[in-house]
Amino acid sequence: MKGVVSSALDARSDSLRGPAATSGLDLTLPGRAAWKGGLHPITQTVDEIWHIFRDLGFSRARGPEADTEWYNFEALNTPLDHPAADEQDTLYLVDSVLLRSHTSPVQMRTMEKYEPPIRVIAPGWVYRRDTYDATHTPAFMQIEGLVVDEGVSFVDLKATLAEFARRYWGEDAQILFRPSFFPFTEPSAEVDVKRVITHPDGTREETDWLEIMGAGMVDPAVIENAG
Repeated sequence: MKGVVSSALDARSDSLRGPAATSGLDLTLPGRAAWKGGLHPITQTVDEIWHIFRDLGFSRARGPEADTEWYNFEALNTPLDHPAADEQDTLYLVDSVLLRSHTSPVQMRTMEKYEPPIRVIAPGWVYRRDTYDATHTPAFMQIEGLVVDEGVSFVDLKATLAEFARRYWGEDAQILFRPSFFPFTEPSAEVDVKRVITHPDGTREETDWLEIMGAGMVDPAVIENAG
């Protein structure tokens, strides 16, 4: 009986080894796991920023990428004769419908839908008539923030953005506010950030100031347009 079993095992082993040997298939190799892909770097960046603001008490808001002139311009205190509303800068679809040129329309839609207090960020794609170069693209990701509540001042805005900078770029990150103008905020500012990089050898290096965003207090006209 032992000889019969041994012969059967040898025959089966030969039948398995024969085709593999002729085809170059090595059955002893470990199996390969299925490729699952990964998140795009932009998605990873948006998620990281969102998680910081979530910890600061913000909710996440969304809005349509195809919107109307009212939400994209007029409700945000930007008249249609403003250069930003020109067809050379904005991608119009039909009549007054266009691809949003910023995420600010989400501000208006959020204020129409919810009563204060409001504390949201609104990441999303925006579209402009820009040609590709080192600093321009016709479609890019933007993140909008909005806070509406009693007693909120420019001090709260600066403190929130400073805390975000420290959490995102490191504890030594510094921010700089420069006076600016946007139709939907008053007062308005450009915000720059400076990082401190620690090299492997322990030396520390300060970067140049880099503009990262525009900011400001919501213009009273925008609050009024939201009803």
